[in-house]
Amino acid sequence: MRELSEQEIVRREKLQNIRDLGIDPFGKRFDVTDFSLDLKNKYQDKTHEELEELKINVSVAGRIMFIRKMGKASFFSIKDKLGNIQIYISINDVLEDTYKLFKSADIGDIVGIKGIVMKTQTGEITIKCLEYTHLVKALKPLPEKYHGLNDIEERYRRRYVDLIMNDEARRIAFARPKIIRSIQHYLDNLGYTEVETPILGTILGGAAAKPFITHHNSQNIDMYLRIATELNLKRLLVGGMDAVYEIGRIFRNEGMDKKHNPEFTSIELYKAFSDLEGMMDITEGLVSTAAYELNGTYELDFLGHHISLKPKFKRAHMVDLIKEQTGIDFFQNMSFEEAKDLALKHGIDVEDHFGYGHIVNAFFEKYVEETIIEPTFVYGHPVEISPLARKSADSRFTERFELFICGSEYANAFTELNDPIDQLERFENQMKERELGNEEANDIDMDFVEALEYGMPPAGGMGLGIDRLVMLLTGAETIREVILFPTMKPRD
Repeated sequence: MRELSEQEIVRREKLQNIRDLGIDPFGKRFDVTDFSLDLKNKYQDKTHEELEELKINVSVAGRIMFIRKMGKASFFSIKDKLGNIQIYISINDVLEDTYKLFKSADIGDIVGIKGIVMKTQTGEITIKCLEYTHLVKALKPLPEKYHGLNDIEERYRRRYVDLIMNDEARRIAFARPKIIRSIQHYLDNLGYTEVETPILGTILGGAAAKPFITHHNSQNIDMYLRIATELNLKRLLVGGMDAVYEIGRIFRNEGMDKKHNPEFTSIELYKAFSDLEGMMDITEGLVSTAAYELNGTYELDFLGHHISLKPKFKRAHMVDLIKEQTGIDFFQNMSFEEAKDLALKHGIDVEDHFGYGHIVNAFFEKYVEETIIEPTFVYGHPVEISPLARKSADSRFTERFELFICGSEYANAFTELNDPIDQLERFENQMKERELGNEEANDIDMDFVEALEYGMPPAGGMGLGIDRLVMLLTGAETIREVILFPTMKPRD
């Protein structure tokens, strides 16, 4: 049993006093009809006299964040989901027993207030309390008001305290679902159908990533937490669902940094009879619409850069961008050995499973990726790193793009490969790469190949990281700020 602090002991004594008054210290139903920010916005332009005449009755509830206790009248503020609002309470309005109950309250307690909207002499919208209801006794004190949780790790471990003390954390938490709703409405209006696919599977496919492995007891088989939703969504195209999307959790057994969390949220969408260009258009529309609906502008500042998310985004071939930075033209006929020699001269490690395309991609990652600031569709990825994308006219490359903003990838898309013979060959090449040490190579999904043999329409597909988009649109510099409960090591 942990030792209680002096404040915690006092709060437990007050809890017992509340019980002795016949009041449940952990509350009951209280009907809320109004919220702080709405009241401020609605009545800020009214004068003190106008509000006195209107006698607007409201019912609010929230956590006490400030108290200035005086003799027979006091001020305090409560925080609800939209912010803070001041309360004026007087013994003349709520009677002596209720006022005594209020004076025993602590910062952190949750209370309900019914009263009338007023404006103080300093011009602050305030609620004159006519009914005070104790709802919940907080047994632990909140962190010091102005500093909150200074330990970043503790902020993420105790997100509930972070949300109480940190208005920025709360702003991001409420912005995230607005962004997701914007995406859903945008796609729904274009005729897409939102679907759900399994999180557990027996095949590792749809992306290049290390999986989390679990075990199904009754079937006695190992299973993977999904690293992508792609293959199941494309099965739906085969079945005649011509435009589908899924927003859901993805799990990749990778390191953690400012851009990566082992579980994250993505959206993948697939559209029959579309292609790479169609996916560029829809990605651009989806991102720009979410930005405008959240912030009322396409302009934003992020990581020290001012950027615009207004359509039309720049479009550039990966090989052209590499040439701009290094002078090397990978469009030229070049043997693997020549490419490998160039890589070694430029300090790029050539792994055992590398082919020509891996080297091209390595040059892009080293010399180009971080230089891209304005929204840019980088297309033309090598076939070796794009096992699910249709080949370009130059068969070394594919009809694939990634969207880069401020040096980070936000979306990945391609004209879908719907040739089952080519797809099987690509899967087989992936298995060869695994034998050479590529732990992120795809499995051979024979059921998916069989689905393609029934005929999948020409199609475009796109995946976008929701967490990174939320970071961009809210100005958060680390993914842990936009995931309410990021992955954390256990406390010692």
